[in-house]
Amino acid sequence: MQQGEEKELLEKISKSATWSQIHNHILAESDHLITQPPLERKKIGMRLLEVSRESLRRILYLSYSYRMTREEKYRQRAEKEMISVSRFTDWNPSHFLDVAEMTLGVSIGYDWLYKELPEDSKKIIRAAIRDKGLRPSFDESYNWFLKTENNWNQVCNAGMTFGALATYEEDKEWNKNIILRALRSLPIAMKEYEPDGAYPEGYSYWEYGTTYNVLLLAALNKVLGEDITGNLSPNFMQTADYYEHMTGPTGQSFNYSDCEFTPNLSPAMYWFANKRQTPSLLWVEKNYLSTHHTTNTANRFLPLLLIWGTNTNIDKLTPPQSLMWTGQGRTPVSLMRTSWTSPEAIYVAIKGGSPSTNHGHMDIGSFVMDADGVRWAMDLGKQDYESLESKKMKIWSNTQDSERWQVYRYNNYSHNTLTINNELQQVSGYAPIRQTSRDTT
Repeated sequence: MQQGEEKELLEKISKSATWSQIHNHILAESDHLITQPPLERKKIGMRLLEVSRESLRRILYLSYSYRMTREEKYRQRAEKEMISVSRFTDWNPSHFLDVAEMTLGVSIGYDWLYKELPEDSKKIIRAAIRDKGLRPSFDESYNWFLKTENNWNQVCNAGMTFGALATYEEDKEWNKNIILRALRSLPIAMKEYEPDGAYPEGYSYWEYGTTYNVLLLAALNKVLGEDITGNLSPNFMQTADYYEHMTGPTGQSFNYSDCEFTPNLSPAMYWFANKRQTPSLLWVEKNYLSTHHTTNTANRFLPLLLIWGTNTNIDKLTPPQSLMWTGQGRTPVSLMRTSWTSPEAIYVAIKGGSPSTNHGHMDIGSFVMDADGVRWAMDLGKQDYESLESKKMKIWSNTQDSERWQVYRYNNYSHNTLTINNELQQVSGYAPIRQTSRDTT
């Protein structure tokens, strides 16, 4: 959100009861945040991630509220939040997602409030972005995300890119190299969406990694004045169809791998719908807004929904035309339903793939089914990571004899698939979807 864009955004918000309600809830939550104590550097197990995400949420909400109202109380509290985390000893680079999310939040606050921040505060915040955010990304002990295909690539490259953009003028050549490094690295992760847009890590991790991917693209597209999306991945834009079809008529997702079945409002979907000029991509998102999600200020990205979504008339959407969607790739899925409008519709979703996929389970051939408003065939979903890590279980190895497969929720005994001779599925195996048909006769 560049300088001067607030007026147009406020005009669009004022024309929609839905957008106005969300805007007002963000302001109300910002008023609540002003009364809360500053965050402290408290890890849960090996992660500072909960603190990083709350810092991002607070700074984004407060900075948005100031930009839209110019009320000094919001700027002052956003500044206080940024100074507080800037004085942490570090942002926990050994689990670099924590650094990435913290850097993103502090960088947005620094950029959005730059002209109004005191010089002393700018100096402290800028030094923290550089020394606690960007510098650790050059340490080979931490920057393995540059070569991985999974969501760490997207999240960490986005956080570093925002840090480099926010402090660009301080060292243009150094920051330029960080941005170029991200542009070389990100296609490794974006290739995972090929060939059709299906995302290997599933529903929840789609929302996580793709949101950060979209943040990076949206920022660079605006800064550069051109759309670089197609240069990084020719099929990335198709993935919005995957995410929309992954939710059944009960409102629960197809929660394979380490994913939640509860619905998750995704501001990134509004970016896709706007870019593709396809409002029907928001059919499921609209249902979220019509229930309790307009008051769900736990979503740290909620202000982005307004920035990306207000070009769409959310109250006049038509349902998608296709009742079936199939995507191949590392984790192929086929998703089908009898109706988009009936809450009693039948919905069946099935997957192939391999247990070796990041966050994967031994769930090859597993399916879920909704009918008459009930989920009849379900997936148990993820096991809380800390509950296992605290017991020293090595759950992040995908070898055949890994302790990961001793966990009931992770192995094939708990999934809607075949178990042969009481044996575990083969980690090295891969099951494609060979053939699909839209013939209903």
